Amino acid sequence: MTPLVNPLVPGLYIVATPIGNLGDLTARAADVLSRADLIAAEDTRVTAGLLRHIGTKRPMTPYHDHNADAVRPGLVARMGMEAIALVSDAGTPLISDPGFKLVRDARAAGHNVVTIPGPCAAVAALTLAGLPTDRFLFAGFLPAKSVARATAIAEVAGIRATLVFYESGPRLGAMLAALAAGLGDREAAVTREITKKFEEAVTGSLSSLAARYADAPPKGEIVVVVAPPGEPAPPTADEGDAALIEALERLPASKAAGEVAKRLGLDRRALYARAMELKA
Repeated sequence: MTPLVNPLVPGLYIVATPIGNLGDLTARAADVLSRADLIAAEDTRVTAGLLRHIGTKRPMTPYHDHNADAVRPGLVARMGMEAIALVSDAGTPLISDPGFKLVRDARAAGHNVVTIPGPCAAVAALTLAGLPTDRFLFAGFLPAKSVARATAIAEVAGIRATLVFYESGPRLGAMLAALAAGLGDREAAVTREITKKFEEAVTGSLSSLAARYADAPPKGEIVVVVAPPGEPAPPTADEGDAALIEALERLPASKAAGEVAKRLGLDRRALYARAMELKA
């Protein structure tokens, strides 16, 4: 390989690549890839196609779930003298892949770490879904087995944010049905083939989407976006009394009223008056 005329500063470069449309590769990403001493790629065959697109060839080495622990120390050692670019098959590295350990170890070794941002399927799906984007949680892939999947869904059910999941076509129908059972029939969007010719975002309730895809699994990379839960029902008078009675066993009336008011979102003065009635 011909030595580079204008080499990069040694270190780790985290390079986002297109999720479908090669036109989404940024000029900065193309420049870094063309000047890196080595590219650590999820699949070198995929990355070779990207390099052909920008008209360059660079040394590559596989870096993925199955070999990361073995390969990582050698990559970190080379960062002291060479520029190592990290790429995934599509999108931003570290999102649902093992790259964070490479970043952690590079920093621990005192190496330069640079990010070259760009496409990310999770964020792109949020922009297509038409659901709240002020708060969101990326949950990656749910477990394949039903019990583990239900447990994972229960863990995020109460989070007041839009939820973002990755999924494959053959598992989509069962996954949507499990989401409907675990989260309630929230609004959702199934996005696929983002940035490609057949890009689509199908919206509806989780139950309607589950029925749509039950016997017709779609092709392509899929991102499921689910609306946050609705506002919780206000506490009942009995719930307020129960909370006050428990608090009065530990605290004077004024502090008990303040604690319950903060926890349940009720009026503190009314709670204090009720606390005095209960004490009497």
